[in-house]
Formats: sequence, C-alpha cells, structure tokens
Amino acid sequence: MAKLRITDLARMAGISVQQVRNYVDLGVLPPVERTTSGYRVFTDTHAEALLIVRQLADGHGWERTRTIMRAVHAGDLTTVLATVDASHAELHRERADIARVVGAFDEIGRAPARSLPRRPLRIGEVAEVVGVRTPVLRLWEQRGLLKPDRESGTGYRVYGQAELRKAEVVALLRRGGYPFSVVQAVLGELDPGGRPERVRAELGKREQELQRRSLRRLRASAALSAYLNH
Repeated sequence: MAKLRITDLARMAGISVQQVRNYVDLGVLPPVERTTSGYRVFTDTHAEALLIVRQLADGHGWERTRTIMRAVHAGDLTTVLATVDASHAELHRERADIARVVGAFDEIGRAPARSLPRRPLRIGEVAEVVGVRTPVLRLWEQRGLLKPDRESGTGYRVYGQAELRKAEVVALLRRGGYPFSVVQAVLGELDPGGRPERVRAELGKREQELQRRSLRRLRASAALSAYLNH
C-alpha cells in the first residue's frame, strides 16, 4: 500500500494541510500510524476516505458526515444507515411541506365563492357560518390566525367581513388536514398586502433547490455504499 505525504492528501482534496490534520483528530479519517520520529503515515486508504468525506459533506452536511465516518471506522453500520436514512427523510419532509402549501392555495382556489353577511357577526354566528364550534374559533384566535374586534360596551367578539373570510379559509384548510404552520403562511399572503403568486414562485425555487440537494445527497450515499463494500 503506497505511503502518502499529508501535503499529497491536501492537494488531492483541495484543502489545507491543517484541515487534513483536523479530519484525523475528529475521527473522520481512519486511524493514522506514526513513524518513530512522530510523523503521520498516510496511505491510499486515507486518500479514499478523504474523497468520501468531501462527497458526504457536500451531500449530507458536515455534522452528519462526522457521525457517519466515525461510525464507519468503529464498525457501527447501524448508526451509519440510520444517519443516512434520517438525512434523506429530511428532504422528504421538506418536499411534503412544499406540496402542502401549494395544495392549500389550490384548495382555496377550488372553493366556491359565496356571499357573506356584511354586518359584523358575533362569535356564535361565525361558528355557524363556517361550521365549527366557538371554542375552535377561540383557539384559532389564540394561535394568531384570527383577530376579531371587541364590541363597545359588551366586549363581545365581533368579526367583520375580512375576519369572517379568514375564518372560512382556516376552516377549509383545517378540514383538509393542513397544519397550523401552513394555514398561517397562507393567511399571510391573503392579506391586502400579500402576494400569493410570490409565494408560488418562491416555492418553485425552493423545489428546484431541493432537487439539487437531493441529487447531491444521492451521489454521496452511492459513494458511501461503494466505500463500505470496498
């Protein structure tokens, strides 16, 4: 097995000599033997591991790379696979979040428009209009989704047309199973200053970036698989 200098490894990976030393100290490279004079002895095995480390960092991030490579050198395959699975699952959750928000806007667009009372309504009347119980409306208010006014003198909650429309949207999305985080994001873009088309454009950009990250992560996992089977 060919012996390599630390400068050779650094040049091959495009990093500094100090970074190579750091990788050794952090355990992401295989253990390194030393000569009688104290110099580190690197081999082709370290060169191969270094390339895998760089690919993993690009695909899975540095923290996961450190966990994965330490587990590889410890022979802990369970931790290796669990870490990789969690990394891919993270992208799946992000993709699902995007789909939920897009679906929420589509859901609103499909909902038939209907005339709403022009006069302010009390909470019981709103509950009847949108088809929920009054405690549910209070919960939505606590979560910041609704902001009803208070009737002068009585202090009763009253909902103008804008708040009534919001209550309808929240009810529609909650019936569709959308989480409160998505409902909040949608409501923000339904305000007078909101721009739903901007949200869709940003979600499209996020989806494209997610695809790029997913491909990098897939290539890193493939490289790791080859390294484990080497």
